[in-house]
Amino acid sequence: MRTRLSLLSCLIGCALGSSLVYAQENTEEEAKNEVEQIIITGTASGTAERKVDTSFAITNLSADDIERLSPKSTADIFKAIPGVWSESSGGVSGANVFVRGFPGGGDAPFVTVQLQGAPIFSPPTLSFLENSTLFRFDETIAFADGLRGGPNSILSNGQPGLTTNFILKEGGPETEGLLKYTGSNFGQRRVDAVVSGEVAEDLYVLVGGYFNQSEGIRDTGFDSEEGNQFTINVTKEFDAGKFNFFTRVTDDHGVWYLPVPLNVPGVDNSFSQLGTANRQATINFGPDNETLEVDLADGRGWDGSVSGGSLTLDVGNGWTVVDRFSYTEGDANTFGLVPDGGAIQISQLNANGFATTGPVVGAVTGEEFGQDEFVQRYGRWVVLKEIDAITNDLAITKSLDKAELTFGYFTTSFSTNDWWSLGNTAFHIARQGGEILDGIECNADVDGCGFNFDLNATGDGTTDAFYAAIDYKVNDELSFDVGLRQTNHQIDYTADLGIDGTIDVLVESDENELAWTAGVNWQYERNAGVFFRASEGQRLPFFDDYRDNFGAFQNGEDLIQDVTQFELGYKYAQNNLSIYATSFFTEVEGATFIRIPGGPVETFTNESYGLELDFTYYADNGFSITLNSTLQETEITESPVNEGNEAQRQPGWQIRLTPAYDFEWGNGLESTIYATIFAVDDRFGDNENTVVLDGYEQVDIGFNTYLSEQLQLQVSLQNITDEDGLTEGDPRNTSSPNGRFILPFNAQVSLSYTF
Repeated sequence: MRTRLSLLSCLIGCALGSSLVYAQENTEEEAKNEVEQIIITGTASGTAERKVDTSFAITNLSADDIERLSPKSTADIFKAIPGVWSESSGGVSGANVFVRGFPGGGDAPFVTVQLQGAPIFSPPTLSFLENSTLFRFDETIAFADGLRGGPNSILSNGQPGLTTNFILKEGGPETEGLLKYTGSNFGQRRVDAVVSGEVAEDLYVLVGGYFNQSEGIRDTGFDSEEGNQFTINVTKEFDAGKFNFFTRVTDDHGVWYLPVPLNVPGVDNSFSQLGTANRQATINFGPDNETLEVDLADGRGWDGSVSGGSLTLDVGNGWTVVDRFSYTEGDANTFGLVPDGGAIQISQLNANGFATTGPVVGAVTGEEFGQDEFVQRYGRWVVLKEIDAITNDLAITKSLDKAELTFGYFTTSFSTNDWWSLGNTAFHIARQGGEILDGIECNADVDGCGFNFDLNATGDGTTDAFYAAIDYKVNDELSFDVGLRQTNHQIDYTADLGIDGTIDVLVESDENELAWTAGVNWQYERNAGVFFRASEGQRLPFFDDYRDNFGAFQNGEDLIQDVTQFELGYKYAQNNLSIYATSFFTEVEGATFIRIPGGPVETFTNESYGLELDFTYYADNGFSITLNSTLQETEITESPVNEGNEAQRQPGWQIRLTPAYDFEWGNGLESTIYATIFAVDDRFGDNENTVVLDGYEQVDIGFNTYLSEQLQLQVSLQNITDEDGLTEGDPRNTSSPNGRFILPFNAQVSLSYTF
């Protein structure tokens, strides 16, 4: 720990000190050649601003940046944002995303995903649902912003961690389009298409989407990933502003990759417990052991739509109005084979309390297995989740000579209907896609045979918030801003635990909270400055928080997590170099962790501090290098059992380095070759700090080239060394020798035609 602290001090001093000297030595002539980035997220007024002028930590990702990542899921994109640890190893949906040491045990409790500036779903996380599940990247996206900390406490849904805002491409005066085909070494067949243009005077339309099928990066014996998406974006420009409306319909799912048995010979990062012999299952639920036939190949995904838009008006005399709205509805279901304990050999069954009734044979093939074969209990989990949400965010801004005043009103209503059956455990042979077994007693969920949790629940919530902000310019160099947010948060929730017709959880909650942020910015040169920001906010409780902590709620506890943050940042962007370094301190009080639904709850306070670094350099010879890294310390400062420990699944450091080389060949056609080298520190897999997840390195390479002015070829190779890195252990049973690997080596090739 002490070594890491010394390194933190060095990085802060070196990054800020040397960069300041470099910035001060630049001439006025050089300032004219700066590389400027524009952000539209994090400002109370909702208007665009130069990134280098901001007083908060934010990262821009262009469509080209995202394309180089070759993301297998939306959460893969988050890896390019400093301060974020994204475990995207679960497949196309269901990632675990951690922000700046904020505590959590899974999902993404401190992440908001916006589309066109409005949250796609107001609760950042519900059980078995984090925001990135509801979003798919395709060729209709122009760029994305990633805002950490800072003004998040007063803007959007008030979630104080990370807000990612994806912005759609818009049509223009010229008719343009793209057609793209992608194939892979895992049987992918994907077609992307987008076309845009002007349909009437100052009225522009963009239409696009994709169709995708693949066998999945891990072999299951069937097409384990299937999806399609359609987007239409309509923009009307007029003298006083612009109106935009979009709708995005998605039906996309993939197998849920889960921890695998690490103690079984031959199991590596290509292993999948799901296959053709076990994808179809009959589950039992409720006190009468009713049955339901399911296809576990449906995995995790999203079948629904997100619609919305925005209105920007300049009404004169320094007044502007920005209104952003969205409506989301659909199904986000989960099906999977979840390990229940570690793998053991058949010869060990009796010693572990599982009596055999004769030979152990496959229930599908009838194959008899020897005593040395490994077997493992898997739960056949089913979560049916129907959600909807409607959101509106109105901001009115008055611009004065030295100040900008903004008043806003954010409102959202949201609901969920949940039906769960977690459990239904049975022994399977521990092979790729291994079948269920006969010949073992207690091989189903009956009394005393294993964990089972059934749920039928419904919840409705509303959040209304008034916010105000002032941005005051003292002089050409010095400015400050202050923002306040008053929130009313109401939850109505009922849950039938056991699906026996009895309401076990009844919640009627009405909370009022105040959040604030304050920042000062010293822009000592046009393209260089430093800032300091302090903020206080909350993570408000949603449906699952009340169910998991119902006893505490009945005793009068509010279940609100209070978040305090401090940030000190340096920014420099000029010519061919940009440096953004932000040091941070975060405290979260009232954090909770539950290992499995219905299990014991740990309540604790967590502190973290560290440094984020976002660096880009472009050389005159076509070479460029991008670096984003995070160095942090976490500590559980108050806990009945884990005080003094580090927060689970939070690496002390991570670094992502992307060198690239642009060159021309033939008749001046552009090409790029690039690589990404990623390395991460050891992490603890639990708050008890008993399970260590070793650090690892991953190397990706890629190549883009124009074969003609309209035809482009891209090749992407990920994890070229086929590294067996672990993103998590077994979060439900930390003593079991199970773990979830990063995705194995994979290759994609795409050919796109533009017109």
